[in-house]
Amino acid sequence: MPFSNNVRPERMPGPINGNPASGLCEKVCIQVPKVFDACIKQETLTGQIIDLTTTTPTPVQVPLTFVSARSTTSTGEITNLVLTPLGEQGGATRIQADINIPISVLFTDANRVTATGTSTLTVTRDLVLNIPQAAVIPYRIEAVVNAVSTVGTWVSDATFNLTFCVTVIIKIVTDVELLVPTYGYCYIPPCQDFQQEVCEGFFDLPLFPQS
Repeated sequence: MPFSNNVRPERMPGPINGNPASGLCEKVCIQVPKVFDACIKQETLTGQIIDLTTTTPTPVQVPLTFVSARSTTSTGEITNLVLTPLGEQGGATRIQADINIPISVLFTDANRVTATGTSTLTVTRDLVLNIPQAAVIPYRIEAVVNAVSTVGTWVSDATFNLTFCVTVIIKIVTDVELLVPTYGYCYIPPCQDFQQEVCEGFFDLPLFPQS
């Protein structure tokens, strides 16, 4: 039974007189990150010069042959951040920043040894989002990232010229405490151990031959 739908059937709240909220048990205060605004941009970046900072194993013998590259984390590092309020209602703000995406490059060297190297892909964003008013608990700007490359060539030394498919989500987030209605605690089902039944099918046979 999946965790997301794991309320015990006998405890499943049911509507009374057609009211879906009739099974609510209580009101609770939860601490969660609240997203005040967000946007996503997906793009293809060609001609990205990537210099490897480390390789495994090391050293590798040139020439190198590119295989693939991908981001190693979903969290991007935001640098060179500049916020410019636009003076419009709703806290509209121009956000300029560089997003650094750690990547891992897979390649083979001249001896056909498979190796990996690390580097960073940097993308620039210039966008408009609504930022909340000043408060005791400050907001933060987060970048959720993904970058993949299957097209590229080796240039020289530890340098590649790659084409990336990049997704970047920028979010304005604050940790807040919200009062929400609940149906009580979640029911966590017991784990189901994997068992390989070597006698599966054999025990299903009849004990004696059928006439």
